Amino acid sequence: MTAGADIPATGLPSLADASWLARPSTRAVLAALEAAGCEGRVVGGAVRNTLMGLPASDIDVATSATPDIVASACVRAGLAVVPTGLGHGTVTVIADHVRIEVTTLRRDVEADGRHATVAFTDDWAEDARRRDFTMNALYCDARGRLYDFVGGYADLVARRVRFIGDADARIAEDYLRVLRFFRFYATYAAGDPDRCAMGACARGIAGIGRLSAERVRAELVKLLVAPRAVAAVQAMGDIGLLPVLLGFAPRPGVVQRIVAAEAETGGSPDAMLRLSGLAIAVSDDIPRVADRLRLSSEERKALLVIDRQALNGLGAVDPRRAREVVYRKGAAASRRWALALAAIAPERKAEADRLLRTAAQWQPPRLPVTGADLVARGMRPGPAIGKLLAELEDWWIAQDFPAEQATIEQLRSLLASRDAE
Repeated sequence: MTAGADIPATGLPSLADASWLARPSTRAVLAALEAAGCEGRVVGGAVRNTLMGLPASDIDVATSATPDIVASACVRAGLAVVPTGLGHGTVTVIADHVRIEVTTLRRDVEADGRHATVAFTDDWAEDARRRDFTMNALYCDARGRLYDFVGGYADLVARRVRFIGDADARIAEDYLRVLRFFRFYATYAAGDPDRCAMGACARGIAGIGRLSAERVRAELVKLLVAPRAVAAVQAMGDIGLLPVLLGFAPRPGVVQRIVAAEAETGGSPDAMLRLSGLAIAVSDDIPRVADRLRLSSEERKALLVIDRQALNGLGAVDPRRAREVVYRKGAAASRRWALALAAIAPERKAEADRLLRTAAQWQPPRLPVTGADLVARGMRPGPAIGKLLAELEDWWIAQDFPAEQATIEQLRSLLASRDAE
């Protein structure tokens, strides 16, 4: 044990009242480790977020106990154990139906930019020094006392994202840390990004190509919906990172206008809309970006071309057209189109507002005629039914969704025309 490592940092607040520390699941895991003569401390996101007044979700525990001791101690305490990452010292413990990752203190022996070989240690300060950012290396014991070995609390209060130790070395251990830096900056920081970190990130761009598309996508999507996404995107552009991620020149100015439009309407941040603003200028960009980032089918569908010419395809968005767009595209997609319109064509703000209101307040009706109705009228099941329904639906939409009786009369007219052919 490093000298002083078992002494809580002085002058720091207590987290004794943190809700997650009082949970039966957290108490059970920490008590099981203590019963085995070891100590566990909550580390990372839960500690960081609680100190910043933000919601805390997953609980991660660091411990001086080796994985086999963790497993046996938890089993003796009646807790379920899953050996999820033994090579890196991690055991998942299930207590009170909650999954808690318990990881042995460790140091990196060797790293290749994607994977690390680790060795276990009982040195808390050594474990802290191998982590990425100072604000992620704060530990909290079962009594709510904080331990800070790398100046993380001061950086957290200053809302400063800073690498631990040599920033170039931290990035060389895992090049994903370049993206994590900008995601953390977008989420937690205030002011300009740390100059030392920016320089190291710029030098680390060459290693980005070694990362999987899935890892890049996960970080980028989280970044785009963070509170300071615009500032982070600008900073990424300043060091030439965005073209490496996207494959072509980005449009940070469009993202800024979309974020402003979202804020004005009070809506939640939309990652795919912001990604569209950043990268989708022509229709060919959609498959290119979707494939490059391995987007899901739903995410791919949510991308749209954000360009004046494409938005002109909406036509004049009067009340009738707004209902047609919402009916055909759905409320979520219509909202994206409206925000894109507001961002790209501010002179059409009234139309964008109308489309937004319609998407939020209007419930699209259902076509009052079905295929079963046509079969009941003597039509044979087959493609002809689908063709007739599509023709009837186009008329119904063009007439601004008339009531059932008018629709049935139009159906009779169409059937009579078929019979006369």
